[in-house]
Amino acid sequence: MITLNCFLPYNNPELWDTTIKNLEKNSLVKHIFLISENTIYLPNKKCSQLKQQNIFSTKTIHLISENAKTNYSVLFTQEARIEFAYFGLERFIDIAENTRAGLLYADYLELTATGTNSHPTIEYQKGSLRDDFNFGPILFFNSNLLKKAAQSIKELHNFAGIYQLRLAISQIGDILHIPEILYSISEQDNRASGKKIFDYVDPKNREVQIEMEKVVTNHLKEHGGYIAPTKNEINFTQSDFDIEASVIIPVRNREKTIADAIESVMLQKCSFNFNLIVIDNYSSDGTSAIIKDYTEKYASIIHIIPERTDLGIGGCWNTGVHHEKCGKFAVQLDSDDLYKDETTLQQVVDAFYKEKCAMVIGSYQMTNFKLEEIPPGIIDHKEWTYENGANNALRINGLGAPRAFYTPILREIKIPNVSYGEDYAVGLAISRKYKIGRIYNPIYLCRRWEGNTDASLSIDAMNKHNFYKDKLRTIELEARISIQ
Repeated sequence: MITLNCFLPYNNPELWDTTIKNLEKNSLVKHIFLISENTIYLPNKKCSQLKQQNIFSTKTIHLISENAKTNYSVLFTQEARIEFAYFGLERFIDIAENTRAGLLYADYLELTATGTNSHPTIEYQKGSLRDDFNFGPILFFNSNLLKKAAQSIKELHNFAGIYQLRLAISQIGDILHIPEILYSISEQDNRASGKKIFDYVDPKNREVQIEMEKVVTNHLKEHGGYIAPTKNEINFTQSDFDIEASVIIPVRNREKTIADAIESVMLQKCSFNFNLIVIDNYSSDGTSAIIKDYTEKYASIIHIIPERTDLGIGGCWNTGVHHEKCGKFAVQLDSDDLYKDETTLQQVVDAFYKEKCAMVIGSYQMTNFKLEEIPPGIIDHKEWTYENGANNALRINGLGAPRAFYTPILREIKIPNVSYGEDYAVGLAISRKYKIGRIYNPIYLCRRWEGNTDASLSIDAMNKHNFYKDKLRTIELEARISIQ
């Protein structure tokens, strides 16, 4: 007879009453392990306690493995009211029995105060290396593969155990997405997507990030894709440019913010000559007129309306970078953001010459429309190091801002013609061959307001973005393996 054991974090018993009662009634469930370091009351005879502090530690994963004595093991990764759909658990088993999957996950329903929302998850790829990949709160394991994967994990971590486990499983079996709603969960985090995406850079999570970086680095070393620190340094004296630096702003319908962005460029005080290239992607509001007024005031502003009408942000960047008046260094500024002060451009160019690098990435400060700081405050991406940044880049979803590039290399690589992730794609490709310089003090103001494209995305939009970045990582991982 096919049976399974369930493992769940048990610090808030009131959340689990219904879930545990339903699991107890199901004849497929042999045992329910409650993970808690506190002394607890066992709700029924199927329950036992695993005395561990949290489910994310490597010790907990090893303990789960030791008790995975049934065909399958179900790990609940969140404390919440969770209920399987009608024959949902049976559906997991049916698919597991007919595949070589080591880990299965499914779509689910979120029960909110205002109603019920479906939450589709996305396909797992070879490049799905980010530690915040959303499997949903239920992980369904083939117990034999779970134990085999757990036995291969030697390094102990407090927070990266589940991450270690699923990377290990990806090497010995499939990680399978079931595109069906197989359970429901009461919503626990109702923040907008624009706030959730910065959780991983919250300073209080720094210890977690260090562990995750160690895990992904070991994974890349063992299975291919690891990049040793590069020795490729750029000799900037060999390039011939009339302009030292060009700020590039792609823009479409930003009449509320484009003037502020332009002004922040024109206020720059530099020891070199620079210009501003604005690629006006067929704005239909007052943006074009505002830009035109500024070109009459400043001769160093180049206003381009592309010949093509099929350009995303990446295509606009290509247009600016390949313009004959683009400078030696191409420096990013989004149309609704600003440089922090008059020294930003000088700091960026100085970093290029100091580091002899192909790309420089700064740090930024999150603000509201009035330029008042909002959480999480300063985003400095201190997880980047010269020694290991190129490898950790495959784990995180972005590299920071502002981004600046040595123009000849950017012209060679070219930017994907998309409007999300185009900068990340270029950063990955550059880090494979060249050094990336960092500025850790904030030099950029990133404004959050209702007009931002990623301020509050739908689940489908977030999934589309995450799938694309996973695909970029898959492509990059294959490229790195091929040069080993």
